Amino acid sequence: MRDVTGGVLRWEGGWHSIEPPPAPQECPVAIVIDGMSQAVLMATPQDLRDFALGFALTEGLIATPEDVEGFEEAEVEAGGFPAREARLWLRPGLAARLAERRRSMVGPVGCGLCGVDSIEAALPEIVPVASDWSMPPGDVAPAMAALSQGQVLRRQTPAIHGAAFWDGARAVTREDVGRHNALDKLAGALARAGQSGGQGAIVMSSRLSVDLVQKAARIGAPILIGASAPTALALAWAERAGITLIARARGESFDLYTHPRRIAGS
Repeated sequence: MRDVTGGVLRWEGGWHSIEPPPAPQECPVAIVIDGMSQAVLMATPQDLRDFALGFALTEGLIATPEDVEGFEEAEVEAGGFPAREARLWLRPGLAARLAERRRSMVGPVGCGLCGVDSIEAALPEIVPVASDWSMPPGDVAPAMAALSQGQVLRRQTPAIHGAAFWDGARAVTREDVGRHNALDKLAGALARAGQSGGQGAIVMSSRLSVDLVQKAARIGAPILIGASAPTALALAWAERAGITLIARARGESFDLYTHPRRIAGS
């Protein structure tokens, strides 16, 4: 099992050990107003006072910054992972309106965590992926190419993400403006076709965040490939979930971070 804080293997016609740049940080951040969790969003844990205030303003929870009388930031933990609470305290008289607004918010908020309003729900119990399906390093480039070929909408507009399931010979592809939505569509397509998620790799056009790793684990996919970089939490989650995570898959090269046993010859 590879330590996610250690070196990474890069494939460029052969294996090379590299020291990648630091992975960007993300963690669940609960927006808590007057002691009531409004939403949990995956975010970079910096400038959380601005984040909480801006969220409250743009979601219509408060009318002006003067509605806020206090702020505090708290470090918490969920499932062994660090998390944050950004707590706002409002002036008297706003609690009733806030409770009503919260009921109407469930669903539209968040990024890949729609409807989640607790940190525990954002980082649920990890069920390790059992599949031993593997692929040779030379198949990563064809898998990415198959994703690109299957992105019909992206050829009409570049503002479209794609998610594909590569079984070693062909790819099933789904698209959406949201990368999480694209993966959900792919999961639905596999389920309707009765295709096992354990017998192939998920290929994403985007960076790899923890919620994409979580979805891949629920699908049962043993390998997750992304065109861009992973976050630190995504790496930690993939390690625990037993998922082989490949990132920066571009051309004939890619970086292999976790569980290298499924990539033949690594």
